[in-house]
Amino acid sequence: MSILSVYHSSTPDIPNKVLTHLEDIAATLAEHGVGLQRRPAEAPIRPGASLEEVSEAYRGQIDQLMTEHGLGALDVISVDSDHPLKEQLRARLLDEQVSESNEARWIVAGRGLLTLHVAGYVYALLCERGDLVTVPAGMGHWFDMGEQPRLVVVRLFGKDAQYTGSQIASLFPRLND
Repeated sequence: MSILSVYHSSTPDIPNKVLTHLEDIAATLAEHGVGLQRRPAEAPIRPGASLEEVSEAYRGQIDQLMTEHGLGALDVISVDSDHPLKEQLRARLLDEQVSESNEARWIVAGRGLLTLHVAGYVYALLCERGDLVTVPAGMGHWFDMGEQPRLVVVRLFGKDAQYTGSQIASLFPRLND
């Protein structure tokens, strides 16, 4: 189940609200230009699969999403709990970043916590398999795959994101396993 926790940036330990219905979550995020929808992720894929394996399994849907959202680049986060670099990968994703272009993240296996920083508020979205989140250009965000990750995320983008140097991500809850 997807869950959205909304925090004021000055109170990282207490959410202002927690939403669990997909329609409510999508409506709240849409107020800030963020899209959330469900896209079936039915091809069998295991966390830890290579970029090539994920691309092959989901080629049709990836091509469709790239066309729909006008995005031309692709990368994949595919990690299981045995990955030798899981801690380094997690640490890299936990820093706030901003992209000059829109981004789309599609969870095709497992779950992760995508957190958005918008106008004094922080929106922590627990994403699950089938969630497609589109983040507009210029929005601060970070991603947590958890201490014991088991996920595959397809990320579509136009330009790579740049780190902001802000420490805000370190103040807010992370994905607890």
